[in-house]
Amino acid sequence: MVAAPEQRASTTAFELIQGSLSSGRIARRSPLLGGLHRLMDGTLLGLIAAVAVLAGLTLHWQHRWTLAYRLLEATHTQAHRLTESTAVMEQHLLQRSQQPNSLVPTQVANLVHLDRPASHSLQPTTPSPMVSFQELGDQPIRSGY
Repeated sequence: MVAAPEQRASTTAFELIQGSLSSGRIARRSPLLGGLHRLMDGTLLGLIAAVAVLAGLTLHWQHRWTLAYRLLEATHTQAHRLTESTAVMEQHLLQRSQQPNSLVPTQVANLVHLDRPASHSLQPTTPSPMVSFQELGDQPIRSGY
């Protein structure tokens, strides 16, 4: 008989929890309170769904931003390496040249403008399909672009 009151106490606690969460019993007693209970349940479910959607979008855009930032860092690193390698090549050329003092820094005033070649020399000569490679090598190289 000692076991019966413990079972009765746990059953009563379960019934109390189930009774407090059921909207059916409340709706029969007070329809207004039951409607408010359903409204709050729907609002809570909608809020949970909205938070889940926003969390998913946040994770998606954070991932996209991370990928874009990695590409930006890689581009920055490559640009830095290119600048360094250009500087190393310039130093190498300056050291190997016989007259490094004769080199002039590039400026607009130092540029030389070349006129465009005549239009008749720009027209390509189309070799016939039967022309040999030896004949192609004997043709003069056209000047211009």
